[in-house]
Amino acid sequence: MSGLELLVDGLDFGEGPRWHDGRLWYSDFYQHNVYAVSPGGARESILDLGSEQPSGLGWMPDGSLLVVAMTARRVLRVADGEVSIHADLSEIATWHCNDMVVAADGTAYVGNFGWDIEHDRGHPQAATLAVVRPDGSVQAGPGDLLFPNGSVITPDGSTLVIAETFGGRFSAFPLDSEGYPGEGREWAPVPGTAPDGCTLDSAGGIWFADAAGSGVVRVLEGGTITDRLPTPQPAYACMLGGDDGRTLFILTAPGAGADRAGTGEGCIWTTTVEQAGAGLP
Repeated sequence: MSGLELLVDGLDFGEGPRWHDGRLWYSDFYQHNVYAVSPGGARESILDLGSEQPSGLGWMPDGSLLVVAMTARRVLRVADGEVSIHADLSEIATWHCNDMVVAADGTAYVGNFGWDIEHDRGHPQAATLAVVRPDGSVQAGPGDLLFPNGSVITPDGSTLVIAETFGGRFSAFPLDSEGYPGEGREWAPVPGTAPDGCTLDSAGGIWFADAAGSGVVRVLEGGTITDRLPTPQPAYACMLGGDDGRTLFILTAPGAGADRAGTGEGCIWTTTVEQAGAGLP
């Protein structure tokens, strides 16, 4: 790997990075905006959600953008500059919604915190994954997940792998012909870490941001750690992209709480890795 380079600063708290149409897209919780950044660091505001917090991002087959509205517990759809409600997750999400991965057919898999972690840290509660069909209908997916967070789909579309931030593990779910997750299994234990936003590479490794530390980690199925890369601030999400897919973008901030609002102390860093990105997102 090469050393870290600063792409942009001025973030309050970045989440959901996605490489799309030659730029890195991401959400900023407390600036209430979705941004896109060029490889040269030019940043553009794509969507301003007012008082709502955006999180996970993805795209439908027709090119429309899906955005998780965290506190409203909804998925929004942005098409031709118009924002509409794509799905209401309030019957499934027991607290704020967060990250999301969107399959090739437009099916979205959305995690949630499970409980109010800012005010009740000592009593973790399991969460249920929301499965959002392309028409916006919602099904309850796998339950008993300890904060389903960053997620990836393998290149053949057969498997969904979810980071359980408070479970210290990645869990894998086979996807049936209609994209519904089947019985889960442990894909990789990562004890001592809090796996957050993540990205899959062409050799089957997953790079993930360790929300319990200041750095990103690469893990293989089964739990073998191949790489650890420290970062100047705690890392909360990462994404492979760039022209050849080998640029690892890392989103960092001094912390994750609401006190980050208005601070502008978060950053996006880049480094070059050996394996290119694969699968989704």
